[in-house]
Amino acid sequence: MAQERLWNPNYWRVMIANFALFFAFYLLTPLLPLYLVERFDATKDVVGLVLSGYTLTALLARPFSGFLVDTFPRKKVLMTCFFFFFIFFGGYLGASSLLLFTIVRTLHGAPFGALTVANSTMAIDVLPSSRRNEGIGYYGLSNNLAMAIAPTVAIFLYRLTDNFELLFWLALVIAGAGMAAVSPLPASPKTDGKGRGPLLRLDRFFLVRGWLLAVNMVFFGFCFGVISNYLAIYSRDVMGITGGTGTWFLLVSVGLVASRLQGAKALREGKLVMNATEGVIISSFAYTLFVVSPNEVGYYGSALLLGLGNGHLWPAFQNMMISMAHHNERGTANSSLLISWDVGIGIGVLIGGFISEKISYEAAFWCVAVSQLTGMLLFILATRFFYQRGRVES
Repeated sequence: MAQERLWNPNYWRVMIANFALFFAFYLLTPLLPLYLVERFDATKDVVGLVLSGYTLTALLARPFSGFLVDTFPRKKVLMTCFFFFFIFFGGYLGASSLLLFTIVRTLHGAPFGALTVANSTMAIDVLPSSRRNEGIGYYGLSNNLAMAIAPTVAIFLYRLTDNFELLFWLALVIAGAGMAAVSPLPASPKTDGKGRGPLLRLDRFFLVRGWLLAVNMVFFGFCFGVISNYLAIYSRDVMGITGGTGTWFLLVSVGLVASRLQGAKALREGKLVMNATEGVIISSFAYTLFVVSPNEVGYYGSALLLGLGNGHLWPAFQNMMISMAHHNERGTANSSLLISWDVGIGIGVLIGGFISEKISYEAAFWCVAVSQLTGMLLFILATRFFYQRGRVES
């Protein structure tokens, strides 16, 4: 029997839109602290407060966005989220004071958080069911490519022009292009949540059926929260490596892309547990190498291994969570996994900073290794069996 077509036009549209939204996001991320200092003379603690608002509202929007895409026509929800994500980039251009910029930046997190859920849910809908596992794996490549390319483009343009407004305009245009890419998508049916009971119930906002998968993901999010926020300081003060942060993240992206390409066959064959097991083991090696080998080999080697591990882990966990959901719960499943990742990152930022201040950066990164190993053991000993017992789709 002929295999169903994976790369159909609608799948291309959601892929392009996903690349555009993350490219616009990462285009500003590395330079916003510098912009706040130069434009508004903000102090370091104020910069942290301004930028943390985006993450907070994105996290708060996740459960409600899952509810919306599972209750109302998904195409309409997607276009509404994309419009607000697009228009807020114009708000940066008009923000004439630090207060106005803070308000715009904080509010912008909500459509970003909702859009990531809505677009990934539309991607699931346009994929043929026989190719869904594989398709979700490839879908993540658009995130990874944007993460690898956008910061480099932003830094190059800023050094060339010394003009922040150009970056805001470029982000606005790219977000608009992403919105245009998904506008031809066919209207999706209203998934009114039949059979899910009253509206004001926990399972309308969080996939309770997949709770252990979510708990497991918190451990992995914790690790990335610490390493992504304290990497530059740790590498400079402990390892004596300066200027290597960009290369480190580039190697992570290379590993992510390579693992998604390499793991596509296993995903296509439905070997989710195998893919996830490989991912958690490789990631455990990565974080352990990072702390036991504080030199350039361990530093850059851990980046490549972390990309390989997360590239296996993420699509496998996402597919497992979706397999534990009915059709009218896919948005909730997506948002639940993203919520658990965000919660882990938030805990990692707080605890990592506390341990670094009270003890040392080495102690903070040893906590990362322990958290990853704990997450690995939890998955191998409990979560994989929990998934096999609880999935509702084969």
